[in-house]
Amino acid sequence: MKIGILGGAFNPPHLGHIALARDVARSLKLDKIFFIPTSKSPHKENDSLGPLLRYEMVKLAIAGEDGFELKDDEIKRGGISFTVDTVKGLKKDYPRDEFYLIVGSDLAGTFSTWKEFAQLRRLAKIVVACRNNYPLPSKAPACRPGRDQPLAERKEDDFILVNITQVDASSSQVRKLVREGKPIESFVDRKVADYIKKNNLYGREAK
Repeated sequence: MKIGILGGAFNPPHLGHIALARDVARSLKLDKIFFIPTSKSPHKENDSLGPLLRYEMVKLAIAGEDGFELKDDEIKRGGISFTVDTVKGLKKDYPRDEFYLIVGSDLAGTFSTWKEFAQLRRLAKIVVACRNNYPLPSKAPACRPGRDQPLAERKEDDFILVNITQVDASSSQVRKLVREGKPIESFVDRKVADYIKKNNLYGREAK
């Protein structure tokens, strides 16, 4: 099988995550996409929201999506979540399958700083989801999408570049709206919005 790996804090998961996964799966004809929430990301500041809450929100966000599967590998491992360790584990569990690591173009520019990045590129094909606000360096000019539709795969500097539907949503934006007491249903699945409200996640700014 061809399996995509989409990791991240998912703090919270938003509609952009789902659109990205759909576009990459369709463009590259992937059989599955594994959603893997981090325990603690080495690339982002830690926050007070624990991994189990984020895991439950991802479960709600991908419910009913064909070919999407939630994995708790990094949460079970605990500590800082290094992608190379996760992919090594998946290769042991699925030795006959082909893996496609999906990253946004906002992260691809710093890919060489990731732990054991050379080995990571040998373990999985690297798929860069092109985002309008985060073009790759000039040597990869193709990752500057001008349309809001996914395109067929292109290869630049050993990356597979895929244009994705541009969704104006980010986790930090959603957290800010929650703190301000503003609606978030335009940015996250309704089940996720209800979960955030029910569990009083992210809180509100003091008035």
